[in-house]
Amino acid sequence: MTDRHPPPRMPRVIRVPAQALAARRLSPLRVALIVIGFLVLCGGGWALWKWQSLHSGMPKLPEVADLWQAQREPAIEFIDNEGNTLAVRGPRYGRAIAIADLPRHVPQAFIAAEDKRFYEHDGADEAAIARAAISNAAAGETVSGASTITQQLVKNLVLSSRQTMQRKAQEITLARQLEKKLTKDEILSLYLNRIYFGAGLYGIDAASRHYFGKPPAELKIHEAALLAALPKAPSKLNLRENLEGAKARQLYVLKEMESERFISKQEAAAAREAEINIIAPPKYDPQLGYVLDAAAERLTTMLPRVPGDAVVQLTINPKIQQKTQTLLTERLARDGKALAASQVSAMIVDRNGRVVALTGGVDYAASPYNRATQSKRQPGSSFKPFVFALALEDGYSPYDVFNDRPITIGKWQPVNYSGEYHGPMTLSEALTRSTNTVAAELGNETNPERVAALAKRFGIESELKPFPSIALGSQEVSLWELVRAFGVFQSGGYRLEPYLIERVTDSRGAVYYEHPASERERVYPEDLTAEMNAMMMRVVSATFGTGGRARIPGWTVAGKTGTSQESRDAWFVGFTAAYLGGVWVGNDDDTPMKRVTGGTLPAELWSDIMEIAHEGQKPEALFGASRAVILDPAAEQRITFYRGMAQAFAAASGSSQTASRGGPVQQAE
Repeated sequence: MTDRHPPPRMPRVIRVPAQALAARRLSPLRVALIVIGFLVLCGGGWALWKWQSLHSGMPKLPEVADLWQAQREPAIEFIDNEGNTLAVRGPRYGRAIAIADLPRHVPQAFIAAEDKRFYEHDGADEAAIARAAISNAAAGETVSGASTITQQLVKNLVLSSRQTMQRKAQEITLARQLEKKLTKDEILSLYLNRIYFGAGLYGIDAASRHYFGKPPAELKIHEAALLAALPKAPSKLNLRENLEGAKARQLYVLKEMESERFISKQEAAAAREAEINIIAPPKYDPQLGYVLDAAAERLTTMLPRVPGDAVVQLTINPKIQQKTQTLLTERLARDGKALAASQVSAMIVDRNGRVVALTGGVDYAASPYNRATQSKRQPGSSFKPFVFALALEDGYSPYDVFNDRPITIGKWQPVNYSGEYHGPMTLSEALTRSTNTVAAELGNETNPERVAALAKRFGIESELKPFPSIALGSQEVSLWELVRAFGVFQSGGYRLEPYLIERVTDSRGAVYYEHPASERERVYPEDLTAEMNAMMMRVVSATFGTGGRARIPGWTVAGKTGTSQESRDAWFVGFTAAYLGGVWVGNDDDTPMKRVTGGTLPAELWSDIMEIAHEGQKPEALFGASRAVILDPAAEQRITFYRGMAQAFAAASGSSQTASRGGPVQQAE
């Protein structure tokens, strides 16, 4: 039996009609549509990716309130009490100017020069962009820009100045956003106040005053057109270095102003022919640096945040300051070498605490170190008034009699500057003669710790240790704090706080600080202050007083001389009813001068600079002056009696009232 296999089954063939096949094929139109759709999809995706990449990291617009300060380099403009600029540190920012306060031709000049369709576009001008693209393509390089005023403002306030596609795209986007936040006039005002004009000048007010010496409200058509020429190339078109180049650009601006019918044909012609007068650049006194440094230092401690465009009104009187600095510098240059004195510092303060003059040295350019505010030196006998003030507070009288004689306090043996002793004398005479032995004895009796406490109460901030020698000014203080402490005497017992800064604003006029009109604190009794002033008047007026060279014609002067050991420091600090101040003379390396005492060069310099300050003022009575001429007859009789007895005893014993030259180290005067 054989196996039988069934025959293989043949595959079934399905025949599709030709009409059906034709229907399933893609038509050329459909293929084209698919291809176009694909390309559109890819192009859209690429465009979205490109847009996102161009706007990646794009900064946000600052809040409207912060636009004024955005990307502003810190600067300080210092002005006097009349608003005159004394100096500028950093760029110069003009004062805020509103469009409404300007003649129409001023903003029109900038619109004609930079953005003729400013009031028509939404922040970016597509027509201008197209024209610029065609011009640049034809030239093969960038010959034309298309930035609107709004775009320029955004670039200055928010973006960098890099020439990239990304920055340009962001500039356009942000410009359109800004146009939704501000009105056109607000944008134009911000632009005119923030645009750079070259030479460190920002804002039309700064440029107008710097080049023409006038506020922008007074600009003529030809001047406005000349300033409008600068933003295109501010450094290249500097009016003092390239006036011809700027005038060429000015002619273009005038032509466009006429074309836009901002000005008439006649006005344009007159402006083209108008004479351009560029003023000399302002010259600021370099020696004012001592004042500016001190003010800037105080500014940072007064305000938690200093505005980037700070306008600081100083108390300084420019005339007194300049004359004082010149006088001191010239006098040291003339006499300093012979006296072995190389440096000087001084300050003058009015009765209300305003510092009207401050000198920190002979030459700021050579040494900006401020010897009035930063340096601390031994005040010598100029410290004695605090010892005597404490004694009066403890019940002593100016007419109490002490004996000027050799004394020993512990291991310390103070001697007088002259090396001589005068025997019995009142406290008033002891201060007038600057007698060291009496001051040392008085300081010891009243307690050195309490002397230091009173000095701090009056305004001495330096650390004072309660050594017996504190009575003779052996511990270092600054001129600033010593003058401040003397202000208690001038005022009748009220503590004085000298100040340099009257007011701080920004360029828009917003007030950040104003010196408070606060009441001064009484730190010393009025009647005792009168007694102290009377004694210090005798220092200057008495024939045997150490401060005779500090007199001012017509004015009553009170004060005190001071000299440290070996004439390393020499001082005079004093006051009238109108001003108080001090002078220090010495050397930075602490080397001795050639017998310069507080009663010589410092007293003379003090008198000279105070005459400058008092010029033209009517003399006034100094507090306590009525007591200066009242002498207690009984006290004078006692002095005469005791001094006679002392001299008789000295003669009988064969001794002298003169100290041994080989004795203890000579103390300060």
